[in-house]
Amino acid sequence: MKVRERAELTPSGAALTPEQVAERTDAYFLRTKEIVRRNGDSNVTYAVFMRRPVLFAPKLALDWLTDMATARGVSFEIETKHHEGDWVGAGEPLFYVTGSFIHLVDLETIMLQRIGPACVAAYNAFTMCVDLPSVAFLAMEARHCAGQEMAEMMAYAAHVGSDAAKRSVGAVGFIGNATTATAHYFGRDGGLGTMPHALIGYAGSTLRAAEMYHETYPENDLVVLVDYFGQEVTDALAVCARFPQLAADGRISFRLDTHGSRFIEGLDTSLSYGVMEAHAPQSIRGYRTEAELRHLVGPGVTAAAIFHFRQALDTAGFPKVKIIGSSGFGPAKCKVMAVAGAPIDVIGTGSYLPDNWGETYATADIIAYDGAPRVKLGREFLLRK
Repeated sequence: MKVRERAELTPSGAALTPEQVAERTDAYFLRTKEIVRRNGDSNVTYAVFMRRPVLFAPKLALDWLTDMATARGVSFEIETKHHEGDWVGAGEPLFYVTGSFIHLVDLETIMLQRIGPACVAAYNAFTMCVDLPSVAFLAMEARHCAGQEMAEMMAYAAHVGSDAAKRSVGAVGFIGNATTATAHYFGRDGGLGTMPHALIGYAGSTLRAAEMYHETYPENDLVVLVDYFGQEVTDALAVCARFPQLAADGRISFRLDTHGSRFIEGLDTSLSYGVMEAHAPQSIRGYRTEAELRHLVGPGVTAAAIFHFRQALDTAGFPKVKIIGSSGFGPAKCKVMAVAGAPIDVIGTGSYLPDNWGETYATADIIAYDGAPRVKLGREFLLRK
């Protein structure tokens, strides 16, 4: 890899100067670096681990370490203990990295930033795909991320979790994402997506927005948001009536994104229970937490809403029209949808991103100095066995 003069690289290709690396690193690591420089280097081994189960998603962290070694004219020995996408238990070492203490000590902060969140997000993506193996997922994380580095990390995590689910249960998994910058993780040249709510507001009606989209992109399948005016069923049927051949060919999809403050057109709490009793009685007859009930029969995009919408399309003669669900589809909501057997074709989600950020914190401890095992009391479980 060609390295710019005095440049230290990130996985996304943006260069950081040594000064920038220092600015982003905990000060006590920088002071330790200077102390070691004055008193003599040591060949050390770090063990990196997390305190909760995760899926192993190491590429961005390890590529960055390798780039840093190249930029500094040194080499690091990296020993991964798992394959990408493997389940890793709490406290179990993810990988070991060995090299010059001087050149490793100031890299810990940025290295840990690149490993923990990706591993947790991959775990979440995996569980969602496994719970709903016949559903296709679209990664819509970009708008929820704090900049492009995080967006790349989350897209990579969705790819890792999805591939693991494909291997595990033959899941459809993630078929693409919303931005071109990270589409390569899903084998695509560009991002997926059709219309935001803003286009419908501009057009003045859901039907006119669909017409405008089709006039501009006639070769594309038609995906239409239907919650803008609170007439999900009415507007969907109007679009199908306007484009009957597309509907018959299965080239129309409707994205349900109904806000959690109201019910989909034609439902309320009582009617939602009736829908679930008719289509998935087992889902409401056992004990359910308040959160689970909200996903089943509450306002917003619920299992009842999806069954209700599917029935309206089928009754009107449009059985090949697809349903895309969005709005809060994280691991918990996907699990409830699986229990209910909700007839959903695609899920658009950014909610596989870690909900409890404290769970994403990775830790690195030195376990050997010049080949001699040594670790702080209580972390002996990290020593090589």
